[in-house]
Amino acid sequence: MQTQYLINGRPGTALSPLDRGLAYGDGVFRTLAVRHGVAHCWAKHYRRLSDDCNALAIVCPPASVLLADIGCLCEENESVAVKIIVTRGEGVRGYAVPALAQPNWIVIKSALPAYPEQNFSQGIRVKLCQLRLAMQPRLAGIKHLNRLENVLARMEWVDVQIAEGLLLDEEGRVIECTMSNIFIRRGATLVTPKLDRCGVAGVTRQRIIDLAPVLGVDIAVEDLDLESLLSADEVIVCNSLYGAWQVRNLEHVNWPAGTLAASLRNRLEADDASVA
Repeated sequence: MQTQYLINGRPGTALSPLDRGLAYGDGVFRTLAVRHGVAHCWAKHYRRLSDDCNALAIVCPPASVLLADIGCLCEENESVAVKIIVTRGEGVRGYAVPALAQPNWIVIKSALPAYPEQNFSQGIRVKLCQLRLAMQPRLAGIKHLNRLENVLARMEWVDVQIAEGLLLDEEGRVIECTMSNIFIRRGATLVTPKLDRCGVAGVTRQRIIDLAPVLGVDIAVEDLDLESLLSADEVIVCNSLYGAWQVRNLEHVNWPAGTLAASLRNRLEADDASVA
């Protein structure tokens, strides 16, 4: 599939080299699945996009505008990935924010990633990354465009058998993976790391927090160290394109096959269908 995009609702246009998203990463983004022409969990994705824009004092385009762009790009029978980028807009040289900055938005349609079937049926292998996430509470949780930490972390492996990389902060706390949020199961409790110092608060992370009680699982959001993760009963990673995978191996630790990842994935898919 050929990648297609609209910039400010128009095809065939280009982003200015003066755009602050290009110069400084001054903007935010969200990635979501569109299945059979329907933007799944749209309300949740737009709320997070809007909240992240507000946190950076960027005006978020109206939901109706972005949905119209998605409708222009996606056929009714298509299942694709859509990325929405909102930047502060153009500015002159320097960090000072222009008084009348006009945001730019980009909507990109591309093929859904072709993840190996074994990731769903057998679980995945994860690498502990050497890179440590810097702590910046002002940006914690926001899916901003400054993703060089993730880029550098992803450069740490080329082994196709490794599906993800685990990221700790500079004090050794478990935060997330390079493209996923993370949960551990301790008995009947599902635990996900606090994201008040760094990390991205993903939509699927919040959906799992909301859905877990339906599966009879308690939820806790707390600081999580590596030792606690390695001693967990199960480890789950999640994002908006694949749902949930079980981690079967991290460094020297192996976990037996569990059922929670499949249960969460099935519940997410059922929730998607009911919303659609």
